[in-house]
Amino acid sequence: MSSTADGPVTSDGPVTTDGTVTADGPVTSDGPVTTDGTVTTDGPVTTDGAATAGDPAAGESPATAIEAALASLGLKFEAPRPGAYLIRLEGQHKLATMTWLIAGAHSLHVEAFFCRQPDENHARFYRFLLERSGRMYGVHFALDPVGDVYLTGRLPLDCITPAEIDRILGCVLSYSDDNFDAALMIGFASAIRKEWAWRVKRGESVANLRAFTRLSGDGTSEPGLRT
Repeated sequence: MSSTADGPVTSDGPVTTDGTVTADGPVTSDGPVTTDGTVTTDGPVTTDGAATAGDPAAGESPATAIEAALASLGLKFEAPRPGAYLIRLEGQHKLATMTWLIAGAHSLHVEAFFCRQPDENHARFYRFLLERSGRMYGVHFALDPVGDVYLTGRLPLDCITPAEIDRILGCVLSYSDDNFDAALMIGFASAIRKEWAWRVKRGESVANLRAFTRLSGDGTSEPGLRT
């Protein structure tokens, strides 16, 4: 899961290099998460509470089962509070998708930040995401109150196995990475054009904008490869 590309566009034009944005907080009931994946003092809390003893895997608690599954997959994670695990999934289009696995009393909550609310073409942007949600496994695109976009889902606790955790994290990465460039070209086209022109004027590299070549106004009709 190596990464070769960069992140989304901020509201005033520049494109970040790590996929971070200015809006913050997950879609959980409280305990916001910052957009660069770091956690505030409280961390996320699902609406059904912290993990309790269960039987997802031979009598293990859900939290223990998640830790064992992540360890068996060789995935590094942060655990800011019991039952809440933050995993960095590296992509090729979106540099990193920070993904929460949160063991609740009755379900496993999955949540990943996709991008902030669009600057323009709102109806087309949200339609693009909704059309894809119907074909997705385990998670779907969802909005927070200000319109920022997340991938979210709830799964039964007995799905906490290495194979299923691998599957759901793979789906999150695929849905985030595969749809990222197209979503930005719909919702942030003006900001991308502004950023491209600003870099060209100053003689700066546009290497991490190659996926958006068609928006540059240089006569190229198809996006180039990221470098």
